[in-house]
Amino acid sequence: MIDRYPFTDCGYETRGLKMQTKNIRQTATFKTGPHQVYEALMDAKQHALFTGGKATISRKIGGKFSVFDGYAEGSNIELLPDTKIVQSWRAGDWPEGHYSRATFSLKAISGGTRLTFTQTGVPADQYDDIAQGWRDYYWTPMKELLES
Repeated sequence: MIDRYPFTDCGYETRGLKMQTKNIRQTATFKTGPHQVYEALMDAKQHALFTGGKATISRKIGGKFSVFDGYAEGSNIELLPDTKIVQSWRAGDWPEGHYSRATFSLKAISGGTRLTFTQTGVPADQYDDIAQGWRDYYWTPMKELLES
């Protein structure tokens, strides 16, 4: 199951550049445990398998990551194995220096794991593409990888 929740409008300032941003909130349910979902997101080989793009992912707080052949990058802010990942996150075509905050929260439920995803500070003009991208390039192929 993949759900979409309403977003909120907010302003954001990066290096003196003011822009309108929006927040994404989505949930996805996987028929596997939180450990497998966490590993799919944090293990570079598994990440590359379901996204189809090269990934380098540090497993340390403050460590960097680069995914989708360098299209998206950022750093780890908080890592609670099998429970929560918080990252600064930016797409290569965003204004220079602008990072959003992506939070992946994992909860064991009957028959699997519920992932609750929030991303704050997404440039408003890219909201639709980014929100759909999480569904198309993360949740759907992750389900295929983890549930096959």
